[in-house]
Amino acid sequence: FTSFLLLPGASEEVAPPIQQCFMVPKKEINVVSDMAKWKRSQAYADYMGFILTLNEGVRGKKLTCEYKVSEAIEKLVALLDTLDRWIDETPPVDQPSRFGNKAFRTWYAKLDQEAEKLVSTVIPKHLADAAPEVAVYLKESVGNSTRIDYGTGHEAAFAAFLCCLCKIGVLRVDDQMAIVFKVFNRYLEVMRKLQKTYRMEPAGSQGVWGLDDFQFLPFIWGSSQLIDHPSLEPRHFVDEKVVNENHKDFMFLECILFITEMKTGPFAEHSNQLWNISAVPSWSKVNQGLIRMYKAECLEKFPVIQHFKFGSLLPIQPVTS
Repeated sequence: FTSFLLLPGASEEVAPPIQQCFMVPKKEINVVSDMAKWKRSQAYADYMGFILTLNEGVRGKKLTCEYKVSEAIEKLVALLDTLDRWIDETPPVDQPSRFGNKAFRTWYAKLDQEAEKLVSTVIPKHLADAAPEVAVYLKESVGNSTRIDYGTGHEAAFAAFLCCLCKIGVLRVDDQMAIVFKVFNRYLEVMRKLQKTYRMEPAGSQGVWGLDDFQFLPFIWGSSQLIDHPSLEPRHFVDEKVVNENHKDFMFLECILFITEMKTGPFAEHSNQLWNISAVPSWSKVNQGLIRMYKAECLEKFPVIQHFKFGSLLPIQPVTS
């Protein structure tokens, strides 16, 4: 498949001319029957193309390997560092209920207020008009401030945020590895800190029947990293020693480490789906299975996709090409 990430873009020096009317993205999926529109949309095709392009880009590569880090990547990491700092500045408050600490709403209000300004630090001046559109996906990517929950729909909004930055040419083909290993990985660290600090509820979690309470994409990209690994097989990720020794190299194992830190009891009980996956013979089979599962369990589920927003960069209009 080819995605717009793989299309030969404009050269580095010349800013690509953008004949585009940006718009603030809005909700388009209001009833279950609207899901057909989503599956036929340009947004779905571009989003899935983006996920699969990155899946290929990190195949067989370690988090610790060498890759190009562009100025745009550095600026995105700085943006995420800012969000992280705000968590430190907004400690949880004393409250009767254990879950969903209300201090998250204070933290979120700050992001809500500053999001456009933060996005403006990442995009060049000639694309300033895109900031309000792109900022919506950033705001949607950190959880819900009313329910104080976080789930795969929020994670999808962050991937959509990065996808939009590719579509306007801020991120380029040779940023692929850095998008996953530097930016998305930093995003995961900040989300884990949010989840821990404010004890956020999992959004739309299927409990023991789901893959994970909070994330999905790092399992996809993380399994791609492990394809053709000389010694690590899927059966090894349930081995604590293996996880402790290798988690700094592989996103998948980072996820397993976080789950075992957060949950008690036998792994097979609290993470049954992952336990089943550990029986799959190869990482490429795991990777293909997870992509199918992601489409079925996240992208084709109304409770997840009803919150997704559509604008000029990720349009609800049917696929043209």
